[in-house]
Amino acid sequence: MNGRSWKALIVGSVLLNVFLLGGIAGGAWRWFATHGTLAALTQKEARPGPRVALRFATDELPPERRQQFVEALRDARRNGRADAREAREDRRAVLDLLAAPTLDRAALDAALARTRAADSALRAKVETGVADYAATLTPEERLKFAEGLKRSGQWRQPLAPPRKNRDPDPNTASEAE
Repeated sequence: MNGRSWKALIVGSVLLNVFLLGGIAGGAWRWFATHGTLAALTQKEARPGPRVALRFATDELPPERRQQFVEALRDARRNGRADAREAREDRRAVLDLLAAPTLDRAALDAALARTRAADSALRAKVETGVADYAATLTPEERLKFAEGLKRSGQWRQPLAPPRKNRDPDPNTASEAE
């Protein structure tokens, strides 16, 4: 190889390396733009959207109390696995009955009743676990827990939509005149 071919080979290698580094940097930038940094992901503020799962009702309590609640939920759900499985199977049966060429209303109503009963049994087990956990809390912790339940879980209260005052108050309308 002469000097000219070495020079072309080195220039080609440099261009290829610059292209690869640009691709890696661009990919990393896109990943961090969509996923954020690891430090930001561990902060509460970095989590998008409301935290509505029942386990987040204890966010304001100490870590050991949160862990106790998670364990209580886990135990309640473990005890309700059979009910959850039964409800899932009954939902499939409902869908199969609805997809049948002829609608058997009696069988559909029975499958819906079984689904409802299994769902109610599972919910009762989870609610009993929540009540048992609440019984172990101090009054201050129970107040924080109740506030957390307003934000998370099946007892959460919807956020009030902004009110639009379409009909002005007659008292304020007369004052403006």
